[in-house]
Amino acid sequence: MAIGIAAWGLVAGVAMAKSDMGMGLAIFMSVIVYAGSAQIAALPLIAAGAPVWVIWATTLCVSLRFMAFSFHYRPYFAHLSRPRRLALSFLMGDTNFALFVRRFAQPQPGQKHEDYFMGSALITFGIWQIAITAGIVAGHGIPASWGLGFAGTMALLALTCTQLRNASTWAAASVAACAAVAAFALPLKLNIVVAICAAVAVGIVADHAKAARKGVAP
Repeated sequence: MAIGIAAWGLVAGVAMAKSDMGMGLAIFMSVIVYAGSAQIAALPLIAAGAPVWVIWATTLCVSLRFMAFSFHYRPYFAHLSRPRRLALSFLMGDTNFALFVRRFAQPQPGQKHEDYFMGSALITFGIWQIAITAGIVAGHGIPASWGLGFAGTMALLALTCTQLRNASTWAAASVAACAAVAAFALPLKLNIVVAICAAVAVGIVADHAKAARKGVAP
């Protein structure tokens, strides 16, 4: 997945460079805000002079998946100290989460799950920082004809497909895609918020329906 991560990092870096944020501030943001999708979502809003509450709401919605990741990681890392868990939480990412859940479907006694997590997380973090810094420094020098945005999008799409494992996840993904396209004309990238809300609503309904079926089953 390193190729997709690098492509997405370059896209994010170029977007930051073109936002007239300044090279120093852009690099500083890339280090302390380790969330590429949130950065990509926030930059057009900042450049458009959107209200602060819209920027916060958008980045919050885009980053809500990390809360779901945390719930999944809890059984694996509950024995660690709080400072160490906080440090690990900063390194959470989409790709290393997908790799982790594929490697450990359930906690395995005697396994140091944090070692596997750190291995993939540090590699991902390193590749991301190198790529996004290169994008920031290169800025306008990277032509659009390279199609890096498409490469990054394909990497995220491939990652998303690995998480579509049942009817509920397929339904949520399909509704989110349709909602994002249908609401594309909304200003300030609010179609992203609409898509997330629609997907969450479908997921909640599906979970309740599944629980209800189990409750009436013999």
